[in-house]
Amino acid sequence: MVSVASLGREVPFPDLSAPALLVIGYAGRNEASVRKHIEELAAIGIAPPPRVPMVYDLAADLLTTAIHLPAQGPRTSGEVEPVLVRAAGAWHLALGSDHTDRDLEASDVRNSKAACPKPVAPTVILLDVDPVRGGLDAAWDAIEVTSSIDDVAYQRGTLAELRMPSDLTSRAIQQNLAGDLIIFCGTVPLLAGAFRFGEKFSATMSAGADWTLRLEYTMLVGPTAPRGAEN
Repeated sequence: MVSVASLGREVPFPDLSAPALLVIGYAGRNEASVRKHIEELAAIGIAPPPRVPMVYDLAADLLTTAIHLPAQGPRTSGEVEPVLVRAAGAWHLALGSDHTDRDLEASDVRNSKAACPKPVAPTVILLDVDPVRGGLDAAWDAIEVTSSIDDVAYQRGTLAELRMPSDLTSRAIQQNLAGDLIIFCGTVPLLAGAFRFGEKFSATMSAGADWTLRLEYTMLVGPTAPRGAEN
């Protein structure tokens, strides 16, 4: 079991200065499962990615810790993701949701991600290890994540489903050697195998009894407060 002492300590989400925001798609460790997933998406009209995994470079102002967020329509949904954050040279493990416009996804995956905010939990684990050098790899597989939509279970799994953080960060830092950086590291399968839509999204990430990060937000369709408002 992972010990929080072996990773770091829980702190508020760090302040960032002109960060880059990267969302890594198709980040599953099992290549056969990733191919099957791509085929399933193709069957509903979503074009295969040009490479796997696929790194999407998005506007950093999509990142938010707000709990009430605007939605362009009713067919958007989140997915629980571990998030690695480099702030002032220090690495943090965070919890986020790659909220996505599912209608737009059929025509342009990147734009579907860029159309929605990227919520993150208000606290993170300030790491004592360097994920780029493999310091987080041994603990990665035992970390558990869950999500629910309108209080109905949506996802549950461990980070063993995903590529190792040393792999993911090596891809992300190729064009971002210095400066603040946010990396959404991929998600685990859906329990029912199909997207579901709703207003309230909740997620957790935990290392046994040592620590649990929690994220909860509500998507509001129609006139809302501006994106990023803390309300």
